[in-house]
Amino acid sequence: MKSDFLKYQAQTTPHPLSFEVDRAEGSYIYHKNGKRYLDFVAGVSACSLGHQHPRVKEAIHKQLDSYLHVMVYGEYAQEAPIQLSKLLASLLPDTLNSTYLVNSGTEAIDGAIKLARRVTGRSEIIAALDAYHGNSYGALSLMSHEERVAPFKPVIGGVSFIKFNCQKYLERITTKTAAVVLETIQGGAGFIEPQHNFLKKVKERCQSVGALLILDEIQPGFGRTGKLFGFEHYQVVPDILVMGKGMGGGMPIGAFTASYEHMQLLSDNPKLGHITTFGGHPVIAAAALATLQEITETTLIEDTLKKEQLFRTLLVHPLLTEIRGKGLMLAALTPTAEIATQVILRCQEEGLILFWLLFEERAIRITPPLTISEDEIREGCAILLNVLNEIQ
Repeated sequence: MKSDFLKYQAQTTPHPLSFEVDRAEGSYIYHKNGKRYLDFVAGVSACSLGHQHPRVKEAIHKQLDSYLHVMVYGEYAQEAPIQLSKLLASLLPDTLNSTYLVNSGTEAIDGAIKLARRVTGRSEIIAALDAYHGNSYGALSLMSHEERVAPFKPVIGGVSFIKFNCQKYLERITTKTAAVVLETIQGGAGFIEPQHNFLKKVKERCQSVGALLILDEIQPGFGRTGKLFGFEHYQVVPDILVMGKGMGGGMPIGAFTASYEHMQLLSDNPKLGHITTFGGHPVIAAAALATLQEITETTLIEDTLKKEQLFRTLLVHPLLTEIRGKGLMLAALTPTAEIATQVILRCQEEGLILFWLLFEERAIRITPPLTISEDEIREGCAILLNVLNEIQ
């Protein structure tokens, strides 16, 4: 498998891990060699309910027996995407009541940018330094790291940047601004939380100049931070909410949600203001609906904060300088990038899956399934601490 993987499948890095997957179940992934690995990454925050969750599997199987794709998005009424959108509306603030289902978080970002420009009639988009919103041309245009953007220029124009958590930059939001796009918690930058009511002050500034606030909940969303959506921690409601990753329980999906009045603007003048063939796919929507139901009908969300405290209690070591993040969106900081890489690779040898963050190279990603047990947390932390002791 490994040789064919490297030969025939396009790669994203020069040295992929090339882990040969046999199967996955619960909090574990099994290698072709039969070895079991505890998963502290959850497909980079995507597998909210772990692997092969019974409720998600049952929903997929039930939909498979009815129909698969039948029509491009937005033409036919189909049970699963309707019920998913309806449930989201019931769980969100009143102004967030219309959802456009797409195929990924990055497509949702693109759709949100288009909607903001359509609503306001303005073109300027403001994003944050060190943000990561995806890699489509629209989302890539919101990235400040020139070395990552330069090879693909020209990207979309009219984008400028502010510093996350820095209030003096708010004056850059003006009557020319269509929208400010922020991650509720900065992911690639190192799981950085908003401080001193930063998000609330951005929203107030947006309201004063007629701009929209777009919050990217692709990673914090769906219970990962101890609330259904991260913005609930910070006394702010976005004008457009973007989601993905953990939404699908391991299936590929994204969405952006806004008011009915705003979302209607994508349906006319021009018609098909945003269009996708496979968005709202009934099988994937069924999986996402089951995932959302499981998250909201159980104690998984409140348990997330208890599990965070267990991680923070256990992960005390001289080589761990800080634990950032909230809930089960955690980053363990080490003194250097070299130490972080050494730990991640050694832990995999010992049966624990960890991963990197995009821009903060000293960080070790800890984003396990929300369903992970306390015993599994203790098991994984013991492996991590033993590896740190060996390195020290």
